[in-house]
Amino acid sequence: MNVVLVPAGRVARWIENFERGHGTTQLSVADGGLAGSADDGSTFLARLPFATTYAGAPDPAAFVDAVTSPEDWGVLLVRKGGFAIARVAGATIGESKVGQRHVQGRTKAGGQSQQRFARRRDNQARQAYEAAADHAARILDGLVGPLVTGGDRTAVEEVLVDARLRNLTVVEPWLAVPDPKRGVLEQAVRDAQSVRFDVHNA
Repeated sequence: MNVVLVPAGRVARWIENFERGHGTTQLSVADGGLAGSADDGSTFLARLPFATTYAGAPDPAAFVDAVTSPEDWGVLLVRKGGFAIARVAGATIGESKVGQRHVQGRTKAGGQSQQRFARRRDNQARQAYEAAADHAARILDGLVGPLVTGGDRTAVEEVLVDARLRNLTVVEPWLAVPDPKRGVLEQAVRDAQSVRFDVHNA
């Protein structure tokens, strides 16, 4: 299965291209999304962003009309040594923070040296997660809508265990991102608002 994120404005063209490549495609509404089944056996399932269920007509235009962004939602990206957080209104980034923390790389040394390096790395990573949690608690305080997350799953979980963040509602999609920088955060905001196509090519 291939997963493709498509901005709402390009969904109709994407479906046309799918049909051009795979043959006549029958559309239906299934599993909360817009499903397509082509003559050659290839299929897709398009899902609305923010885990929204689609129950409209089996029609690309109607499906695109259903793509909306909440008035208050957030993004949290965390990897070892870096984080990016944004509060978003519709498609507009409001308050945000991108931070980097040094986390030592692995060492090939053995014995006590290796254990010392491992402890230092763990301490540095924990400090980075605490910093991310502090900024997230401030920026996302009182968040009404959903939170989209990405980066490293373990790192994100370490941040979200903070008691101040436990009331946040995390939704798909999970965003696989490199070390969070400003450009990565801006792309993540766009990806979070995109339609997710799960594609099976025959």
